[in-house]
Amino acid sequence: MKHTLAALIPVLLLVGSLSAWQTEAADEVAKPATEQEALTAFNDLIGGWRGIGQPQRGSARGAWKETADWAWSFDDKRPALVIRIEDGKQLTSGRLTYDLKSATYRLHGEYADQTRRDFTGRLQDKKLTLLSEPDDHGVRHRVSIWSPNSKRLVVLLERSLSEDSYFLLAEIGYTRAGTRLAVEGGDGPECVVTGGKGTSTVQYMGKTYYVCCTGCRQAFEDDPPAILAAYQKKLTDRKATLEK
Repeated sequence: MKHTLAALIPVLLLVGSLSAWQTEAADEVAKPATEQEALTAFNDLIGGWRGIGQPQRGSARGAWKETADWAWSFDDKRPALVIRIEDGKQLTSGRLTYDLKSATYRLHGEYADQTRRDFTGRLQDKKLTLLSEPDDHGVRHRVSIWSPNSKRLVVLLERSLSEDSYFLLAEIGYTRAGTRLAVEGGDGPECVVTGGKGTSTVQYMGKTYYVCCTGCRQAFEDDPPAILAAYQKKLTDRKATLEK
């Protein structure tokens, strides 16, 4: 079994870069080398989503409509995914980062009631689960995010009843706005900054390249030679992995 696992390491590394979600097994084999690499696990979420929020699962009572947009951000040269939500009754925005030292994801969330909360968590079994620190009353909040398929996204917002018990504040089920875009490594264009789905073009030295969001467009325009050099290295490494 050990020999088999060792032989699979190159394949798992490749899958980790191509998949929308990292599996627990792949994470055990190779932890992300950079913050950006860790966040590419969510590349398929980049773009717009139409959502229905429900305080009670399966019930239309108190339900609402909202929209969400996920995009890359490189403010202060640190990669992050930013989430902007319109008409949300719970979360209205979020900033997702990755901490290499603790190997955890961090989410700074802002709510409709002006509350701000910081969450920490890990990606396991294709689900990102993030937990806040206890407030002055010992209450903790939990955010769970997962994508059943390329067109669906689910976000659960919960609050603790006890140390190991939580009750549902809201479940938001999202459907991707528009049609499905090409997946990384498929027939469609690839973002030269993050490797996500290329949805718009940028120009440099008479050539056209693709980016996936406004954050990646800004990163490219700030330093095209560095971005293209890193992208070329990524392509070279990918080819070497496939040839092994």
